[in-house]
Amino acid sequence: MTRGVDQPATARRHVWAAVVVAALGAVWCAAFLTVGAGLEAFAYLFVPVGGAIATVSMRHLARGREPGRKPEGEPGDARWFWRAVQGAVAVMTVGYAWLAVDMLTHADEVRTRSMPAPAAACVAIGFLIAIGALARVPVVAAGGTERWRIVLDRAIAFLGCSAVLWYAGLAPMLSAREPWSLQATLLVGLGLLVAVGAATKVSYIAGGPVDRVAMRFIAAAGGIPAGVVSVLAVQFGYIASVPAQAIVMPLAPLLITVGVAAQGRADRGLRREPVRGGVLLPYLAMILIDVPLIAVAFGATLRWPVRVVLIAAVVVTALVMVRQYLAYRENDRLLRTSRIQEERLQHEAAHDALTGLANRAQFRDRLATALTTSGQTAVLLVDLDDFKTVNDLLGQAVGDRLLIAVARLLQEQIKDEGLPVRVGGDEFAVLLTGPGTDPEGLAGRLLAALAQPVSEHRLLVQACIGIAVAPPGATVDSVLRDADVAKYTAKQRGEAGFTRYVDGMGEPVLAHMQLGGELRRALDNDELRVVYQPIMRLEQQRMVGVEALVRWHHPVRGVVSPAEFIPAAERTGLIVPLGRFVLRETCRQAAAWLAEFGPDALEETGLNVSARQLHDPDFVSDVAAALADSGLPCERLILEVTESAVLRGQQVSRALYELDRMGIRLALDDFGTGESSLSLLRAFPASIVKLDKSFVDGIEIDDGQPAAAGARQAVARAVIQLAHALGLGTVAEGIENPEQVTVLRELGYTLGQGFHLAQPMTADGVSRLLAQQCAATVSRPPAGADRPGPR
Repeated sequence: MTRGVDQPATARRHVWAAVVVAALGAVWCAAFLTVGAGLEAFAYLFVPVGGAIATVSMRHLARGREPGRKPEGEPGDARWFWRAVQGAVAVMTVGYAWLAVDMLTHADEVRTRSMPAPAAACVAIGFLIAIGALARVPVVAAGGTERWRIVLDRAIAFLGCSAVLWYAGLAPMLSAREPWSLQATLLVGLGLLVAVGAATKVSYIAGGPVDRVAMRFIAAAGGIPAGVVSVLAVQFGYIASVPAQAIVMPLAPLLITVGVAAQGRADRGLRREPVRGGVLLPYLAMILIDVPLIAVAFGATLRWPVRVVLIAAVVVTALVMVRQYLAYRENDRLLRTSRIQEERLQHEAAHDALTGLANRAQFRDRLATALTTSGQTAVLLVDLDDFKTVNDLLGQAVGDRLLIAVARLLQEQIKDEGLPVRVGGDEFAVLLTGPGTDPEGLAGRLLAALAQPVSEHRLLVQACIGIAVAPPGATVDSVLRDADVAKYTAKQRGEAGFTRYVDGMGEPVLAHMQLGGELRRALDNDELRVVYQPIMRLEQQRMVGVEALVRWHHPVRGVVSPAEFIPAAERTGLIVPLGRFVLRETCRQAAAWLAEFGPDALEETGLNVSARQLHDPDFVSDVAAALADSGLPCERLILEVTESAVLRGQQVSRALYELDRMGIRLALDDFGTGESSLSLLRAFPASIVKLDKSFVDGIEIDDGQPAAAGARQAVARAVIQLAHALGLGTVAEGIENPEQVTVLRELGYTLGQGFHLAQPMTADGVSRLLAQQCAATVSRPPAGADRPGPR
C-alpha cells in the first residue's frame, strides 16, 4: 500500500497519540496534586513528548506532499508553510526537552528555578519561525483600494486583539504577587502573538493552499495555552506551573496535530468551501479594545498597562478613520460607476447599437408623447431599395457601413427639426412635431441627398418614403399604419419618391396584404393549377414545346390574374414555395408526355423563374430533386429568367451557372426590355432569347412608309441576327395575328407563341393536341434549326 493511501490512518494515529499524552499529563497532575505521586519535575516531560508527536505528524504530511504527489494545480506555499511550522515545533521541542532535563537534574529547585536561557532561546526561535511562516501564507488576492482596505482591516484586528491580550494576559503576569520569570512571560507573549497573527490571517484566506480549518487549529495552539497559563500565573502563582506544564501546554502540540490532520483531509479533496469571515474581525477588535477603557471609566486605576491600551486604542481609531475614508471613496466610485452603467443601459435600451439613432422603443414613446402634447405630428418612414443586394454583392460589413452613412445623412438633413430613428433592418423613420413642420420638404431633401453617393464605398442608394400626418384623436398604431401604407404605395410606383397618406389609400394595400395570406392558404388547399402555352413552329403551325404558367382558382373570387397574385407572392416570399410547386408539377407532366408520346412529340418544357427563387440557396437542389423524382432528362427542361433577375448579384449568377453545368437550358425572357441586353448575351449562359411582345406589337403595320416600317422591325431584326451569330435559339412572344407571323418569318424567326398560335391550355388540352399531331405526323423530321436552341 502506498504512502498516499496510508496517510489518513497515520494522521489519525498521530492525533490519538497526542490525545493520550495530554490525557496522561492530566491524570498525573491530578495524582500529584491530590496524593503527591511522583516528582514535580515530571510535569515538564509531557510538552516535549507531545511536540515530538506533532513534529512527526508534520513530517509525514510533508512526505505526502512531495512534488508529483501534491494536489493537482496547487502551488508550493502550503508545503513551505508546513515545513516551516515543522521546523518551529522541532526547535521548540528541543527547548522544552532541555527544560525537562534541567528540571529533572535539579528536582529540589523546580519551584524556584527559572527556564535556562538556551532552552528559552530555542522556544523563542521556534515562535519566531512560526510567525514568519504565518506571514507568508497568501491571503485574498486584491489590488488597488481593496488591497489597502484589507491591510487596514488586518492592522486594526491585530492591534485591537493584541491590546486586549496585553491588558488581560501579559500585564497581569508582570504585576502578579508571585511574578513569573522574564523568559516565561516572553514565551507567553510570543504564543499570544502567534494566536493573534493566525486568527488575523485565517480571516482573510479565501481558499488557497493552506486550509482555513488547519490555520484555526494553529491559532488555537498558540492562544489557548498562552491565555490559560497567564490566568493560572496571576491567580495561583508558582504552584500553577504544574498544571500549566502537565495539562495546559500539552494542548498546543495536540492542536497542531489536529491541524495537520485537517490539512491532510483538505488535500484529499474534502476541503470546505471558503467563507469570507474577515469582514467582522475589525469590528470585534474595536469592541474588545473598548473593554479596558470601560474599566477605567468605572474606576479602574490608570496604570501603565492601561496607558498602553489607550495608545493602541488611539492608533486603532486613526486606522478606522483611514479605513472609513477609503470605504467612502470606494462607495463613491461604485456609485459613479453604477450611475454611468445605468445611463449606458438606458441609452442602449433607447438607441440602435449600429447607427446610434433612436430605436423603435424610443420612437413609439416619443410619438405617444407628441400625440398628446404637440399641435401637429408627422411621421416619415424611409425604406432603402435593394439593400439586400448590397449585402449579397459586397458583404454585410459594407452594408453596415452604408446604414451608418445613411443614419449620419438623416441627422445632417434633419438637424433639430425632428427625431431620426432606425426602425430596423434597412428601414428608418423621422418624427416631426410642432407647428410649421414640412414633411414633404424634408422628404424631398432626403431623396436629393440620397441621390448622391454615400459611405466611403461611394454607393448610390434609392429610397421610398411614406408620410403620415396625425389627425385629431390618432393613436401611435394608427399613425404608423398610415405611414406604412404610404410607404408601400410609394414602393409600388417603382422608383425613388415619397407619398403622403390620404384617406382610402390603405384599402388596396390592405387588400394586397390579405391576398398574400389567401395565397398561403391556396398553396395548402391545392387551389393552384398549372396551364401550358404551346410554342409553335411558325411555318408548319406545329407544337414543339410549352411554357408552364400558373393559375389560381379562388373559391370565392374565381380565377385570380397572375398579374395580381404574383407580385403578392414576390413581396411575401411565397414565390419560393409557389415556384417549387410549379417546377415539380411541370417536370412530372413533361415526363408523362415523354413516356406517352415519345421523344419527338414534345421537345422541351419551359417555366419562368424569379430572382427571389434564384436567391434561395436551395433552388438548385430543388431543381435537381424535381428532375430526379420525375425522371425527366435535364436537356428537356428550360428555365426562363428576365434580364433584371440576371443582374441581381453573385448568388443568382452562381445558381445560373450551376444549372447550366447540369445540362439545363436557360432562356433570357422579355429580351430587349433591359439596359444591358447585349452584354448579357456574352456573360450569361443562355441558350435561347425570347423577343419581348413589345417588339412584336405593330411589326406588321404597313403604312406605306418603308422607313417607319423598318424602324418598327429594327429590334426584331437585330435580335435574330445577333442570336444566329452567337448560336442561340429564338422565340417571338405575343403573336396575335397572321400578319405578324408573316413578318417574323421573313425576318428569320421560326418559333413563336401567342394567342394567335395557341392560348394557354390544361395538361389534357396539350395531350389532345399532341395526339392530333402524332396522328397527322409526316415522315419528315423537324429540322435542327427549328428547335429553340442547340442540344
